[in-house]
Formats: sequence, C-alpha cells, structure tokens
Amino acid sequence: MNIEDFRDYCLLKPGVTEETPFGPETLVFKVGGKIFALTDIDTFGSVNLKCDPEFAIELREKYDYVQPGYHMNKKHWNTVLIGTGVTDEQLQEWVDHSYSLVLASLPRTVREAVAGPQE
Repeated sequence: MNIEDFRDYCLLKPGVTEETPFGPETLVFKVGGKIFALTDIDTFGSVNLKCDPEFAIELREKYDYVQPGYHMNKKHWNTVLIGTGVTDEQLQEWVDHSYSLVLASLPRTVREAVAGPQE
C-alpha cells in the first residue's frame, strides 16, 4: 500500500477529516476531532494507529513490524512499519479497528452525527 491508497482508504470512512497539525510532513486522520491515524507524508515508513491495549500487546508479540506507538501513549497506540511484511489487508483491518475505537469513544451526539442514528 502506498500513501495515496492509505489516504483514500482512511477518507472513505464516515466523518473523517485530514489535517497536518504537527507540520506539513505529518498527515493526521481524525473522526469527530480525535486522531485515529497518523503518518509521515514524504516517507510513509510507518503509521500510528490507536489500538485496544490487550490487542496491541498481542499484535506486538506476533509481528515484528508492530511496535509501541512512537511519540504516542504506548498503551493505546501502535506504530506499524510499512514495507516490512505488513499486508494491505492487515493495515486496513487495523485502520478499521483504530477508527472504531475512536468513534466509540466520542459522545453519542457526535457519533450519531458521524455515523447516523443507530437503531
């Protein structure tokens, strides 16, 4: 997966915005104003993704290319190294997981505005 495909995949999700709040080299994806993914625009060498703490440990133990979140809360964030074995399907699955975690943490009114009312 390249940066364009990653960007397109993230932007397909409801309510996602992209920003560069940490400078022009860091691309950040948010839902409801909260970050769920960030990466370096120029190199696309890694992606930081939010992760359930137990699942984060499981992934780190299973895959060498999943490490504690660089410059992030290491309990809740993983850094996935691109080009070191991670498949597009894995990356998409972990983006989905990150997005879902952040969406679920938002107030109900924000969640409904993003995803529509749940029945």
